[in-house]
Amino acid sequence: MSFALLARQTLARCRPRYVREYHRTPQAALKSDVLSRLARVGLFSGALVGAALAYGPSPLYSDAREAQGPRKFQPSLSSLVRSYIVFSACSVPFLVDSAPTLLSVVMVIPGVKQVAEAVVRVTFFKHFVGGDTAEDCLPLLEQYRSENKGCLFAYSVEVDEDEAAGNSSKHGNVQPKYKQGVAEMIHSIDVAADFEDRHIVKSADPAKGRRTWVAVKLTALLPHAQALINFSKHLVQTRPAFPNVAFPGMPHPDDLDVLYSKIPSEHLTEADITELRELHEDLVKICTRAAERGVRIIMDAEYSWYQPAIDAFVHALMREFNKLTISPASSHSSVNVQPLIYQTYQAYLRRTPEYLARSIVESRRENYALGVKLVRGAYHPHETAAHPTTATSSTSSPAEDLALKKLSISPDPDPPVWQHKSETDARYDACAALLINHIKSDIHDAHNGWRLWSRGREADVPRIGVLFGTHNWASARNILELLTKSDIGLAEKIQEGGEEVYRIGEAATERLTMGQLYGMCDELTDYLVGKTRCSAPFVIKYIPYGALSEVMPYLSRRAIENKSVLGNGAATAERKRAWAEIRKRVLG
Repeated sequence: MSFALLARQTLARCRPRYVREYHRTPQAALKSDVLSRLARVGLFSGALVGAALAYGPSPLYSDAREAQGPRKFQPSLSSLVRSYIVFSACSVPFLVDSAPTLLSVVMVIPGVKQVAEAVVRVTFFKHFVGGDTAEDCLPLLEQYRSENKGCLFAYSVEVDEDEAAGNSSKHGNVQPKYKQGVAEMIHSIDVAADFEDRHIVKSADPAKGRRTWVAVKLTALLPHAQALINFSKHLVQTRPAFPNVAFPGMPHPDDLDVLYSKIPSEHLTEADITELRELHEDLVKICTRAAERGVRIIMDAEYSWYQPAIDAFVHALMREFNKLTISPASSHSSVNVQPLIYQTYQAYLRRTPEYLARSIVESRRENYALGVKLVRGAYHPHETAAHPTTATSSTSSPAEDLALKKLSISPDPDPPVWQHKSETDARYDACAALLINHIKSDIHDAHNGWRLWSRGREADVPRIGVLFGTHNWASARNILELLTKSDIGLAEKIQEGGEEVYRIGEAATERLTMGQLYGMCDELTDYLVGKTRCSAPFVIKYIPYGALSEVMPYLSRRAIENKSVLGNGAATAERKRAWAEIRKRVLG
C-alpha cells in the first residue's frame, strides 16, 4: 500500500506542466525544458526501479504463442522504464544534436568516463544495440525466432580515420580497425548461418526460410572514406548518362575498370585506387562466405556523395553472386540462396522511381536476381545542407553546415532529395507497388515453366527479393493490402479467432520481407507478426552490435541521422506508449 501511494505521488510530480514563461529567452527556455525533463525522468525512474527489480529480470517480450494463433507480447516493467528514459531523451532535439560533443567530452575525463559508459550501457546501448559481440546477440535471436521474427545483423563499429592513416607504424601486428571490420563481417555470417542451420527443418529445402541476414556498410571497410567520395566524383564525370535518372545516377558494368587499368583519373590518386581495389577484394571475400553459408547480404545506403561508388561495387557484386545461370562447377554454394546481395534504394532520392524500374529491366537482361531493400532515407537534413540551392534549410550547426557544403558532388540544379515528406511517401508507396507487381510476375513465370537447372536438379529460384524497411504504419498496411489485391494474389485474408489475418504463400514469403530497427517501432513489428501467417518470419529487426566503447560514436551519429524517424513526434509517441503501460502496471 505504501509503495502504491509513493508511486501515485511520484507520477503526479512527473506530469509535465505546460506553462509559458514569456520573460525567458528561447535559449534559456529550451535549456530549462531539457533540465526539467531530465529531472522528471530521473525522479520517475528512481521511484520505479524498485518495482522493476521486484518483477525480476525478464525478457523484453514473453514467449510468443504458436505461429498460427494471435500474438500478444508483454514488455517487462524494467524495459518499459528504459524505453521511457531513452525516448524522453530522444524527443529533445538539443540532446540529440549535442550527443557527439557531450560524449567526446565525458569520455576523456577519468571517473566520469566510467560513469557515462555505465549509464549508456543500461539505457541507450541496451535499448538500441543487441550486444557486444555476435554471440551476445544469440539469446535475442532465439527470443525473436520464438516470436516468429528474423534478424538483420549489423556490426556497427566506426572507423577512426586518423588511426587508420598510421596503421603501418602504429598497429604493428594488430589489424587496423577497418580490417577487423572485414573479419567481423565474415564472422557474423558464420554466426548467422549456424543459427539458421539449427532452426531449419532437416527435410526442408535448406535455402528456404533463412531469416538471419547481415548488413554491410562500405565506409567502415576501408581506411579513408574520402576514397569513396573521390571514386564517386570520377564516376559522375565519366559514366554514361541515363535519361531521367537524376544524381547519383545509375551504375554501369564498366565502373570498376579504372581500379584495374592504368587509365589516369583526375580525381583518383594511386592511394585511392589501392584502397578501393582492396575494398573490392574484401567485399568479394565477404560475399563468397555468405554464398557458401546461405546468408543474405544487405548493402546499406549512405550519403549521396558516397552513393555512385557504392552503386558501382554493389552492381558488380550482384552480377557475380546473384547470377542465375550457375553451373555446378562455378557455384559458390550448396545452399543456393537468391537473391544473395541486396542493394538499398532510398525513396527520398529523386532518381529512385526511374532507377528502380531500370534496375529491374537490367537484372532481367543480364540474368541475375535483383535484391532490393526499399527505405525512405535517413540523411535528409544533411543532403539539403550540402546542396548549394538548399543549404539554408539545414538544421545543423554552422560548423557542420560549412563542412557539408564542401561534400556535395551533385551536378544537378536541384538537390538529390525530395523537399517534402509527402513526396517521399508517395514515391515509397509507388515503388512498393512496382516491386510487388514484379514479385507476382516472377512467381507466375516460375509456375509456368521458368526453371534453373543447377546441381543436377530442377529448382525454382527467385529473380527478385525485396526487404521493405519502414516505420510508417500507412505504408506497412498498404503493402499488406497490395498483397491481397485480386490481380496480384500473393496473400489472402482469412478469419482466425474472430480476427482478420493475411495468409502469405510460400513463394511470396521467399521473395519479400518487412523490417524495422531494433529498439524502435516494436508496436508496428508486433502488429505485422500478428497479422501475417507464413512459412518463415515475415518481419526482421535490424540489430546493431559491437563493443560499447566502439559503438558509442555509432549511437550518437545514428541518433542524429535518424531524426527523420525519431522526429515528427515519433520519439514522443514511443515515450507516451511506455508511460501509459507503466501507469497501467504500477497503478492497475
